[in-house]
Amino acid sequence: MSGRKLDVWVVDDDQSVRWVLEKALRQAHMETRSFERAEHLLEAIDERSPDVLITDVRMPGMSGIALLERLNRSNPGLPIIVITAHSDLDHAVAAYKGGAFEYLPKPFDIDEAVELVRKAATSQELEAGNDDDAGDGMIPSLIGQAPAMQEVYRSIGRLAGSSMTVLITGESGTGKELVARALHEHSPRAGRPFVPLNTSAIASELLESELFGHEKGAFTGADSRRIGRFEQADGGTLFLDEIGDMSPALQTRLLRVLAESEFYRVGGQTSIKVDVRVIAATNQDLARAVKEARFREDLYHRLNVIRINTPPLRYRREDIPLLFNHYLAESAKELDTPAKSIDAQAMEALQSYDWPGNVRQLVNTTRRLTVTAPGSVITADDIPSELGGVDSTGRAGREWTRSLASWVEGRLRAGDTGLLETALPDFEKTLIRIALRQTGGHRQKAARLLGWGRNTLARKMKALKLD
Repeated sequence: MSGRKLDVWVVDDDQSVRWVLEKALRQAHMETRSFERAEHLLEAIDERSPDVLITDVRMPGMSGIALLERLNRSNPGLPIIVITAHSDLDHAVAAYKGGAFEYLPKPFDIDEAVELVRKAATSQELEAGNDDDAGDGMIPSLIGQAPAMQEVYRSIGRLAGSSMTVLITGESGTGKELVARALHEHSPRAGRPFVPLNTSAIASELLESELFGHEKGAFTGADSRRIGRFEQADGGTLFLDEIGDMSPALQTRLLRVLAESEFYRVGGQTSIKVDVRVIAATNQDLARAVKEARFREDLYHRLNVIRINTPPLRYRREDIPLLFNHYLAESAKELDTPAKSIDAQAMEALQSYDWPGNVRQLVNTTRRLTVTAPGSVITADDIPSELGGVDSTGRAGREWTRSLASWVEGRLRAGDTGLLETALPDFEKTLIRIALRQTGGHRQKAARLLGWGRNTLARKMKALKLD
């Protein structure tokens, strides 16, 4: 593109978005042209094509996704950046499947958008289009709009036409299996089985049979032939959760299957060929496990072709209201009870909590509060203290500060000034009287309760005329 300015076109029904992008692109020394509707762009593109196109998803008339599909056929080499306020998995997958170069959720950073235009213009490896309907499946539990989740959506979208091996990392309860299911549902294998297996939940001596099956009589209790998970997943996807807990012997067998796509059942003499996509997950640091000789390095590299990290809930606090309300409704259906709502103070407490158990803990909390909250609205008083709620002492303190705030606002509205001259003496009088009452009038003990020395208390009492 050297020697001339980049020509960037923008399609968005929001005039303010068009204006901001036009201004930023021109400041970056690019030519720009804007359209309110996709149909207007299609008329113009018959005459000449831009270097890069930026399009919204939801617009009057033809949608951005429909425009992507149209241009993918008529202008297959055109890099297209999709911007949308609807930042969920299905929009991300649809954008990539439609041939988008990149997916940018609103509100976006304008400098990031400009840099993305440059990257799109110079990139030699554009995403290939894919017009099939494999991405229409809904994964309702994989929700969130935080930047960390957008990275997950982007990864799933980029892999939508692939059957590559993927390693999913993240803390327990962050939804690694949901990501694996989304990868499967948006892959060419979507019509074939998705077979999950938590390797840490099965005794190591039984895991080999669980994975590869066994022949009749292979060991004591093997009364009949058993088909293992690899055979069950033939043509589809095998999800191996907590792969870091697998024994060294089984790691060796798994490596061989991944390399050769064939294995023997336990006690078997005939090799079995399979076509299985393996998605593995772990909450461990496998790179460290390799250094400590707890995990095979060659298996690690075989599994770690593409890595997706599922963020902990404390890194995506803005998603907590969305997640909580979704699972609160699900809990009501599950428990066959009227759905509850939650007030702002209770939600603020939940957003301040660190959620060590992540989304799994949040889901269990919605079930708990559906049962234990007495009213139809969950309040801050209903939130247990271990989840960031307040005990009775904390509630009393909150009520006191709320009353104080109301008094201050009222006095200020009335035009009063010097509020401390009124409030501070009353505040100290109240503290002294209650402390003396608690100690039966014993001044030294009362001073200790208040954090003062005895002389300070005496001086305060004299100044406040409490003698």
